[in-house]
Amino acid sequence: MGQKFMKDEQYTYEKAGVSIDKATQAHKIIGKLIEKTYKFRKGKFGEVSGEYGHYAGLIEIGEGLCLALHVDGVGTKVLVSQLMNKYDTIGIDLVAMHANDLVCMGAEPVALEDYLAVEEADPELIAKIMKGIVAGAEIAQMAVIGGETATMPDIIKGEVKGKGYDLSAMSVGVVKKTDIITGEKIVPSDIIIGLESSGIHSNGLTLARKALLDLGGLTIEQVGADLLRPTKIYSREVLEIIQNIEVHGLAHITGGAFSKLNRLSFGNIGFALTDLPDPPRIFKNIQEITNISDYEMYRTFNMGIGFCIITDESNYSEIEKICRKYKTKTYQIGKIIEEKGVFITNTRGQKIKL
Repeated sequence: MGQKFMKDEQYTYEKAGVSIDKATQAHKIIGKLIEKTYKFRKGKFGEVSGEYGHYAGLIEIGEGLCLALHVDGVGTKVLVSQLMNKYDTIGIDLVAMHANDLVCMGAEPVALEDYLAVEEADPELIAKIMKGIVAGAEIAQMAVIGGETATMPDIIKGEVKGKGYDLSAMSVGVVKKTDIITGEKIVPSDIIIGLESSGIHSNGLTLARKALLDLGGLTIEQVGADLLRPTKIYSREVLEIIQNIEVHGLAHITGGAFSKLNRLSFGNIGFALTDLPDPPRIFKNIQEITNISDYEMYRTFNMGIGFCIITDESNYSEIEKICRKYKTKTYQIGKIIEEKGVFITNTRGQKIKL
């Protein structure tokens, strides 16, 4: 599985091979470059609405409507599926990464096109992956309208010879321009509602695999089911909520975890997460094995909360009722404060700024 961890160190996601800080720097460079292209559609069909760096890009298509466009994948969770020889759920993760991000803009997920790059053109493996995509699409009510399968043995490798693959997709949603949710309406009196995750979801798997399998010495049979459990798709309940309740901000807790809330920060506001639930056992195991800091844990993993809704406190009971209908547990995890940043209070009462 690669580099071995040493027990006397304190680990970081970067030591596991992924640097959030470098990724952030790269995103800033990308943003400065691609924003120059926005002028190419100025005053034309497809004019860009909003700014770079939110959960999806928006283009205007007339009659007060915008298309929300998104590209994403499932990361190194594909390696877990290879080790488990189980490929029929990874497609659910793919759809979740798209549907959950699109609804953060207030957009209804509409369609998806997948990109599957394989080491070998294995019909059985491909069919199982597609089965998961279709299952996810049914939950999200999205149409899978096409895609691309590329066989690249010189590039695509994996944990099991001949079973290497990478899975990503492009998706589209639709939203009225007046209904776009960016976080601009968030005020200090708002509360933060957390929706329970189904587990580790599709982020931080590089660190999780190395911690549990390399340093922890656990077998894939012991931890594989927990690592491979599909990402929860929140789009049905969130769409019903935003259609009936005034919501000021939405955040899918994925790469960067709770630091993602900073995307919703307009003006002098911040996010105080003071009442997070006790993290699921898998996160505790990772932290115990690696001695990783709470700071790293809360900016790498969802820690049991996969989605956040920011709204007026009076709306909590109605949101809880809608979520209960979809068997999604809710928590009132914090509030909006007049200090920029994301502040986590851990289970020991310590305050951490992300």
